[in-house]
Amino acid sequence: MLVRVGALQRHRRLTQPSDEQRFRPYARARFWCKVGSSRRAKLLTGMKSMDDLLHWRSEFPILERTVYLVSHSLGAMPRATRDRLQEYADVWATRGVRAWAEGWWEMPRTVGDEVGRIIGAPPGTVVMHQNVSICQSIILSCFEPQGRRNKIVYSELEFPSVMYVYEAHARTGRYRVVRVPSDDGITVPLERMLEAIDEETLLVPISHVLFKSSFLQDARAITRRAHEVGAVVVLDTYQSAGSIPFSVEELDVDFATGGSVKWLCGGPGAAYLYVHPRWHELEPKVTGWMAHAEPFAFEPPPMRYACGIERFLHGSPSIPALYAARTGYEIINRVGVANIRKKSERQTELLIRLAEEAGFRINTPRQCEERGGTVTIDVEHGAAVARELIRREILVDYRPGAGVRLSPHFYTKDEELEIAIREMRRILETRAYARDVAGTAF
Repeated sequence: MLVRVGALQRHRRLTQPSDEQRFRPYARARFWCKVGSSRRAKLLTGMKSMDDLLHWRSEFPILERTVYLVSHSLGAMPRATRDRLQEYADVWATRGVRAWAEGWWEMPRTVGDEVGRIIGAPPGTVVMHQNVSICQSIILSCFEPQGRRNKIVYSELEFPSVMYVYEAHARTGRYRVVRVPSDDGITVPLERMLEAIDEETLLVPISHVLFKSSFLQDARAITRRAHEVGAVVVLDTYQSAGSIPFSVEELDVDFATGGSVKWLCGGPGAAYLYVHPRWHELEPKVTGWMAHAEPFAFEPPPMRYACGIERFLHGSPSIPALYAARTGYEIINRVGVANIRKKSERQTELLIRLAEEAGFRINTPRQCEERGGTVTIDVEHGAAVARELIRREILVDYRPGAGVRLSPHFYTKDEELEIAIREMRRILETRAYARDVAGTAF
């Protein structure tokens, strides 16, 4: 054990930057040099504000040392997540195989119920998986083309991983994929989407909020049209859950799926699948032993499915990821998604105004009712600008064909938005983006 600890300490010394290295980018940034250390500390840690949600900042360690504007990609880790992971390790170490019977086996369902509170799903309608691609594959495996009803309709701006699932199945010739085009690369005309959904449509897998532009689609209207013609709606809520209030039950969608990585601050490896109770008799072909009526009977095929939502389970779950995700869900539920949305509308409006004053192009809808929580800013050398911002501890990301994405969350200060835009402008004015920087813009 001493050898392992020593090795771990050496690994940390080699792989983790020192405090001096972490904050060196601040010293190099002109803004931080001008304001001085005391002003910098006030901006990033302790300044009093009329924003009631800012008291949550102390729960997220990374906010002490960065301007964190990348929650659309990876939400900040809550401080208590470390304790949850330690709890997992302690249970494994002390209970061993008994842990499965003492809570682990039920976690895909019990943790799913916690997500259900956020997305407006009743208990017993949500289960957890490792990622959305698995969830989409499970859903697709429930349905067979019926004559001409073999169309799968979605916009050309969907997240690629989801499109890969459907297009791979379409290569067999059993399905037809119809991708609804966008005129501006930002929005998808609702009328065009509704027109594409007809009596030959089988599935409509759509994003609630588009990942590149943050365009908020009219899920209610699309669902209504799909049901009129007998089609099934799969709503991807990855970019809306935790930032926009909604209820899958009120929207009447057939399925919904998303993950914990982004606005839910739950980390990777914990995706969720909602199935409306009217579909609880389906028999997914993408399945596993956890979906069996008696998994520990270890029966040979044919498969006997469990009742209700558990028949939409798969193989063994990622228990550590479920432990890690729960703290984020708890915080989001305590803060309240309605409160998060109210602040998001104000801060994204502020961010758009600051960006336009700086002369930047905005690739996000201007109307708050048409956008999610992200603002995408299109600048020259966008990928390099994003890398330079990250070097200065202003965490953002870049997407080709869209721009630099910035996302204030409930723990974001207004001042941080000003800092981000000011530094973007200075990076462009000074051509600091041209420096040779190793790494990626995420």
